[in-house]
Amino acid sequence: MRRRLTPFIPYLMLALALILRIQDPWPIEQLRLLVFDTYQRMKPRAFDVAKSPVRIVAIDDASLKRIGQFPWPRTVMARMVERLREAGASTIVFDMLFAEPDDSSPDRAVRRWPDTPALKGLKAAAAALPSHDRVMAAAMARTRVVTAFALTAERNDVRPDVKSGFAYAGANPAPVIPAYAGAVTSLKMFEGAAQGNGSISFRPDRDLIIRGVPLFARVGKAIYPGLSAEALRVAAGARGYVVKAVGASGEAGGGIGIVAVRIGPFEIPTDVRGRVLMYYAKSAPERTIPAWRVVEGKLKPDEVRGRIIFIGATAAGLKDLRATSLEAGIAGVEIHAQLIDQVVTKVFLQRPDFARGVELLFTLVAGALVLLLLPRIGAVWAGLLGLVAVAGALGVSWLAFDRFGWLLDPIYPSIAVVIAALTGTVVIYLRSEAERAQVRNAFSRYMSPELVEQLANHPDRLRLGGENRELTMLFCDIRGFTAISEDFTDAADLTGFINRFLTPMTEIILERQGTIDKYMGDAIMAFWNAPIDDPAHARNAARAALAMIDALKRLNTEWMAAADGDNRTFRPVRVGIGINTGIACVGNLGSEMRFDYSVIGDEVNLASRLEGQCKTYAVDIIAGEKTADAIGDFALLEIDRIRVIGRQAPARIFTLLGDAAMAASADFKGLAAAHGAFLAAYRAGNWATALKHLRDARDRGGPALEGLYDVFEIRVAGFRANPPPSDWDGVFEAETK
Repeated sequence: MRRRLTPFIPYLMLALALILRIQDPWPIEQLRLLVFDTYQRMKPRAFDVAKSPVRIVAIDDASLKRIGQFPWPRTVMARMVERLREAGASTIVFDMLFAEPDDSSPDRAVRRWPDTPALKGLKAAAAALPSHDRVMAAAMARTRVVTAFALTAERNDVRPDVKSGFAYAGANPAPVIPAYAGAVTSLKMFEGAAQGNGSISFRPDRDLIIRGVPLFARVGKAIYPGLSAEALRVAAGARGYVVKAVGASGEAGGGIGIVAVRIGPFEIPTDVRGRVLMYYAKSAPERTIPAWRVVEGKLKPDEVRGRIIFIGATAAGLKDLRATSLEAGIAGVEIHAQLIDQVVTKVFLQRPDFARGVELLFTLVAGALVLLLLPRIGAVWAGLLGLVAVAGALGVSWLAFDRFGWLLDPIYPSIAVVIAALTGTVVIYLRSEAERAQVRNAFSRYMSPELVEQLANHPDRLRLGGENRELTMLFCDIRGFTAISEDFTDAADLTGFINRFLTPMTEIILERQGTIDKYMGDAIMAFWNAPIDDPAHARNAARAALAMIDALKRLNTEWMAAADGDNRTFRPVRVGIGINTGIACVGNLGSEMRFDYSVIGDEVNLASRLEGQCKTYAVDIIAGEKTADAIGDFALLEIDRIRVIGRQAPARIFTLLGDAAMAASADFKGLAAAHGAFLAAYRAGNWATALKHLRDARDRGGPALEGLYDVFEIRVAGFRANPPPSDWDGVFEAETK
């Protein structure tokens, strides 16, 4: 069950990645935002100071040094307002609060003077002077001024004055507008004198970077404009705002979402919460006017004429520094100024409604495509395909940002595709390793480690079914095993004997690239050239057969010594080995539940029959004609033409005596000549000549061929007594298997 489910794990990972993206937890959102920050650093918003409608009057370190510690007397602030009005400023916007009365004002200062007769008249005269706050309020009332208030998380009953109307087209956007519990406002006389009143409260992202500026905020059910929005409204002479909102806009979790805000002639696209996504330009010091120049009347011609003037703190000691996508710290007033620039130049960043759908679709299609192709084209090509998909996502995302200001996330979909592909690769690897382990387990006892490793690298061959291919088969069986087994009264001793015989024989076969098909009691069946290709399969089989005979000689020596030590009768062990080469069916034969890697076919049966004929001809090894052709340089002697049981066609059979070195020796060449002469005379029916050459061959062949020549000597004697028919073709009819 687990094996059947394993291939679906990569698809499950892909599905989990899609679900995680839909949930969009903060780490994923943060990753997306960092990508968008990178885009802005790669290509900041173009900015032309000369065409900018905004200037910043900066309360900077130089101004603090010339004018004094901040906050300055309100008369100084009033003088600034007057200077800017006289210079033709369109709108003056205070990015600061005037929440407390000016303690430096005479009417406030005299309260701290001692109540003495000497100061009584002076206190009365000072109290009659106009307060600094009223001076400033009067200056504000003579021009277009926007004051500021701050919204807080602490609940209170303070509420800012509202200077504008508020309307919406579509769904009521209030639920998605950022909410606060209370407020800190400027003095009512200032709010009353101003034509606009806006919030200076920012809500940075969790990493404290300000990426969006809200155009509105909410306290309870009341909606208030942001400072930048009020600056635009007052400068444009608009009476209010029109908010375009829709339901089920996707990014609002299926609820209400703000699409855009109209302020006079300006249509401002926003995110679903009514924030303008900031596309920052590099700070331009040349559009900043030190406050001391305004106070001292040292403005340049047309420096502020027709422009929106923000007055705000830039000195580091006044702690109004904010982190943006572009810079680690800029003055908060700079952010308001940059927002106005974006609106007037109509250069915006947008997260389109279709963005999430496109990202999810890309993740699904690219991930599924890679996973589908992975098993077919392999990890390398699938990896290249994944890299192409990732590169495509990055390219499309960058082009969307560069050409349209669209924010499309290429990173999370790419990571999801890569993770799915890696999971698929790991699953395929683990499955492949499991198949290799299965192959190793199945074949480690039947094949050499080298062949097992090769087969493990191609486990696809381990499937139910077979193929026809040329093989060399070998059968080995102990002669007279029944009699030998009777010498063992204990089954354990008999088993030990068999294992002692089979172990070295198996090692010899495996060392020469053979595959053990099966053990049949004391018999071994093996083959070459499957499952791994072996061009020298016949030669390797022949070498194995010769090595097995040599190993048996050593075993007999050991067994004889053991028998003498136990005072037992020793029976020499002999084997018969049949080798044949031909086309056979090889593969996993059986059922889906259980199968064995084996061979079947007529050539296999012939190999088995040849092994059986070793007893008939009293030789250790008999090879078929095709095997003899393949190992023609080995020491081979043709011994007969035979028709075995179950096969109509006669076969030439050979006995294998040694390797190529033996075949090249003078002794073997003399033996081969004498044996060939005997065989020719025998098949011609020249019995006397045949016997003459037989005796010559017997003398040359030694003990290894004594039994063979005994067989032919008896057969010749029989033919001399009872000649074969005139059409005799020299074929021997085997009567036993």
